[in-house]
Amino acid sequence: MGEHVKIVHPVNMYGCEVGDGTFVGPFVEIQKNVIIGKDCKIQSHSFVCELVTIGDNCFIGHGVMFINDLFSGGGPAMGDITKWRKTSIGSKVSIGSNATILPVNICSNTVIGAGAVVTKDIHTPGVYAGNPAKLIKTL
Repeated sequence: MGEHVKIVHPVNMYGCEVGDGTFVGPFVEIQKNVIIGKDCKIQSHSFVCELVTIGDNCFIGHGVMFINDLFSGGGPAMGDITKWRKTSIGSKVSIGSNATILPVNICSNTVIGAGAVVTKDIHTPGVYAGNPAKLIKTL
């Protein structure tokens, strides 16, 4: 844990790194091998699974779900980490409530709209929304 981290219990956090000045709301789960940068805000009821990296100054809205298992074998990986995929979120990224983030890379300075489903890498800063998420405005 970094300095000046605020955690509102109950939370489920284990084996993760959390940067200075980050806020974690109640009913959040952050699993092992997750790295969260400094000055982030993770709102209640969000789930950050293994193999996710979040940059600095990011906002994760209420109920955001990160996914690391794409069911590539036709069903859950059943703990076989070799089937899991990584997610990388740049800095200054805001993700709206109830968004779902599959294993992707999202560049810095990006906004993901509420309820969006991000299925592909995002390389251009902008505002993305929908299912699947599409660029609706460049920044």
